[in-house]
Amino acid sequence: MHTHRSSQRGTIAIVGGESLLGKEVHELLESRKAPATLKLVAAIEVEDAPQGVASILTRGPASGADEPLVMASIELADLGSARVVILAGSKASSEKAYQKTRGAQPAPAVIDVSGGLEDLAEARLRAPMVEAPDFHADDGIQTIAQPAAIALALLLTHLQKAGAIRRSVVEIFEPVSERGQAGIEELQKQAVALLSFKPLPKDVFDAQVSFNMLSQYGSEAALSLEEIEQKIDRHLASLLAATGAPMPSLRLIQAPVFHGYSISAWVEFEESPGMDAIFQALASANIDVRTKDHEPPTNVGVAGLGGITVGGITQDRNQPRAWWFWVVADNLQIAAENAWEVARGYLE
Repeated sequence: MHTHRSSQRGTIAIVGGESLLGKEVHELLESRKAPATLKLVAAIEVEDAPQGVASILTRGPASGADEPLVMASIELADLGSARVVILAGSKASSEKAYQKTRGAQPAPAVIDVSGGLEDLAEARLRAPMVEAPDFHADDGIQTIAQPAAIALALLLTHLQKAGAIRRSVVEIFEPVSERGQAGIEELQKQAVALLSFKPLPKDVFDAQVSFNMLSQYGSEAALSLEEIEQKIDRHLASLLAATGAPMPSLRLIQAPVFHGYSISAWVEFEESPGMDAIFQALASANIDVRTKDHEPPTNVGVAGLGGITVGGITQDRNQPRAWWFWVVADNLQIAAENAWEVARGYLE
């Protein structure tokens, strides 16, 4: 609990309110009835915005009814008066927003969901889902860990309770929504173009992602899969550092899906713990474990659900100490949930 800010104004400003991640954070905070006024701030610059209004957007909240949203431009938003500022836009908008908060006295708490500021010295990696109950974060930018890293940390830290892990290998299948709305639109347009025998748009991936699996993007892509893979690796190493669970060997693959991570994990224990011990170890508020009697988890099926869902648990027929796991998670939801848990510490 961050008592030094308990008397401040109860406003949460979400910078990048028009982004996929910003909308997810906004909807989650509304559904959790956050004890604060929610203020949306557009990360994009809109020319000729009247009286500081950036744009009117349409979204579909949990109720299913669309409603217009009016948000201020980042240039005119009063971020310094907020208790918490959540950064969910681009790296450029996050940098601009952070600079606007630094002069405030006292300065708002800054929660970086999109990772735009993680390279700053004052950034602190956070993932409340896998942190110890007595965890205390230092002051600074609270950077939410990469969603796949959080999902894997959840899995491995709980499996460690079943027995000592010798080694593990994981393959992560990345959804295009990790590249934002632009990634979703490019996958959709590529599918239409392929069926119409037209040239493919490749602004985001610089490669065909529709009906395809990618081990790397094209050379003109803004990000490379290797860079994203290294970020997951780096964040996971930090999250596992205090748990005793060894780092897995991991590989990132771009999948032609809109939302949700799918992860295939092979885990070898020092001694096979058995199915019962594995199920008991995975029992957690943030883990939904599926037995063979239940429908196997899918990235589509967990849309809007928190934590991770684990199924397809089978013993390796060629290595009796090893087990296979199929893990799925809503990438946007898991990021928003961890941001909410961090924000709660500044609101209570």
